[in-house]
Amino acid sequence: MPHCQNCNSFVTVDYARVFTPRGVDEPRVCPQCDDLIREGSDVREARSSRGN
Repeated sequence: MPHCQNCNSFVTVDYARVFTPRGVDEPRVCPQCDDLIREGSDVREARSSRGN
């Protein structure tokens, strides 16, 4: 089962397939991450709270 590389939360196989490049099984950041967000093909620190 895939997990987020940042917060170690479980992510679905479909989420990992959509949000990771080919050959990578675990995303660098997920919706559970309060401190990082995806921005294009990069990951950056969140500038504000995501409301969690």
